[in-house]
Amino acid sequence: MKANPKMKAEAKADASPAGGGKKKMMIIILAAVLVLGAGGGGAAWFLTKGASADHEEEAPKAKKGKKSHKAAGPPVYVPVEPFTVNLQPDTEGSEQYLQLAFTLQVGSLEEVEIVKQNMPKVRSRVLLLLSSKHASEINTPEGKQQLSSEIIEQMKLPFEDRGDSQDVSEVLFTSFIIQ
Repeated sequence: MKANPKMKAEAKADASPAGGGKKKMMIIILAAVLVLGAGGGGAAWFLTKGASADHEEEAPKAKKGKKSHKAAGPPVYVPVEPFTVNLQPDTEGSEQYLQLAFTLQVGSLEEVEIVKQNMPKVRSRVLLLLSSKHASEINTPEGKQQLSSEIIEQMKLPFEDRGDSQDVSEVLFTSFIIQ
């Protein structure tokens, strides 16, 4: 039995729409995914752009009062040369020494210059503070935190009479040795 050429053509014609239908379905799915992705990306951009505009409006309000302690950009650091000081004698009366190095985190590059220009005052204030301490006071993590707070307090005091206070937000110890 010979196959009718007309039937072969009809069979091929019937098979083509099925394969073409799969391609059309894939194109529709791909288009839908792209549209959803673009919509999601646009919504994310709109939301983040709106959030940054809100922050820009809040920034001038913060400047009206005292200096803002939030840094607008990346943190700015000022390293301070190491100190070696005599600590107050403990109950045993033995002398102990503290070798300490730290870095100050300040609010801006302007603050870095102010601190660097006044480094003798910075060192004097810290030296007086450290030499008043007992080893037992600063040997614990809580004692180190307290010392950090006291150094910040000293650094925020104006360097000039009736001057502005410094924007020092953190003391980062880089070396802390008690002997």
